[in-house]
Amino acid sequence: MTFSTSRFATAALLVATTASALGAQSIADRVSRAGNGSVRMSFATRPEVCGRGGNIHRGGNWHGTFNNNDRNYSRDVEWDAMCDYGPGRLVLDKREGEIVAVRFYVGGRWRASSDGVTDLGNVPAREAADYLVSLASSLPGKAGRDAIFPATIADSATVWPALLRLARNEDRPRETRKQAVFWLGQAAGEAASSSLDSLSNDATVDRDVQKQVVFALSQRPRDEGIPILIRVARTHRDPEVRRDAVFWLGQSNDPRAIALFEEILTKR
Repeated sequence: MTFSTSRFATAALLVATTASALGAQSIADRVSRAGNGSVRMSFATRPEVCGRGGNIHRGGNWHGTFNNNDRNYSRDVEWDAMCDYGPGRLVLDKREGEIVAVRFYVGGRWRASSDGVTDLGNVPAREAADYLVSLASSLPGKAGRDAIFPATIADSATVWPALLRLARNEDRPRETRKQAVFWLGQAAGEAASSSLDSLSNDATVDRDVQKQVVFALSQRPRDEGIPILIRVARTHRDPEVRRDAVFWLGQSNDPRAIALFEEILTKR
């Protein structure tokens, strides 16, 4: 083996070893090692999700604007007119070693980075979802709350059990718990409705979160949400929560809700 061939082989081994080491590091480790400023990363989103930066759509059921409390919610990305099906683009702002803000976009392309920006590149979607849930479970205020939504649209990630734990965790800020309930209600499948049903009966969950549970149930498919709302309207211990259930039943125009109203009114 010549000297140049040996040197090339050594360099290749070093690159492979470095890549392997980076792959073994968790996202949390890599974010922790980054300096103050912004940390960027990208991950695959669910196939039904598309976005124009901060304007994010999921199938035909809902659309919304993420980062809409930030006047410059597109400051990290730029995009064309089309709604792009991924990737998810996550930005974490660090100050004095702590994460102080979370921003999220779908599609587009990164704006040119400047000093103080660390790009972690593409990360596995499931790992990204787990990391985001860990942020929601630990960060205070808006940053913790804003970590929830991106986790729900990471490709192939199942986050509703973690959202249920968040909703029940009285040590987390109320707004974070309400956000967990809202996105739990948006999660696909019967498991979400079952979890919301259990929350609606949980005496340890405070009134504001219970009312968010009722709203989340109103967003579920009718055959899942309406029966639970009817039961809440009939039996819940808190009259304000019962009133909210009646209100959302009234918005449904479901025959079962109309029958309940007749039952209630004829008993007066």
